[in-house]
Amino acid sequence: MAARVFNERGYDGTSMEDLARALGVTKSAIYHHVSSKTELLRRSLDLALDALFAVTREEESTTGPAVDRLDHVLRGSVRVLVELLPHVTLLLRVRGNTEVEKHALERRREFDHLIADLVREGIVDGDIRDDVDPAVAARLLFGMVNSVVEWYKPDRGLAAEEIADALATIAFQGLRRTHRSP
Repeated sequence: MAARVFNERGYDGTSMEDLARALGVTKSAIYHHVSSKTELLRRSLDLALDALFAVTREEESTTGPAVDRLDHVLRGSVRVLVELLPHVTLLLRVRGNTEVEKHALERRREFDHLIADLVREGIVDGDIRDDVDPAVAARLLFGMVNSVVEWYKPDRGLAAEEIADALATIAFQGLRRTHRSP
């Protein structure tokens, strides 16, 4: 709930009173479980980041050709985004205004480097074109993934797997149809 309220009102614009009202409890009830609004922010950001890093440790992300591992991480990241939408949305909106946000941004950069490394390996393997900078490719790939927070609505029927399939198809095969013979 805190992540949803932070997303609606902004972290700085949200008070503990706002959170208590949204939860239907008193502020003291919240303070019984957490020490501060900052702790709620940290927990939300860590939840999203821990889930994303967990995808990178799955077997399909650590064995096999780099392009297949990249495909798995991309699909797994879509799954995390859909399952933890308010938390990932919050993660994507932090700007480094607090120490907690700065730490989250450091972890995001670490994740970006892992993705760029997979692209680099895919280039060396000959499975990914070599005329695109790996860091740029990683940013563009995850720009597509991250854009899902702007339009995805859980109640509109699209499953995470459907979004991941469409994204992976565009990322790895492009939009162009293969030419058909007349």
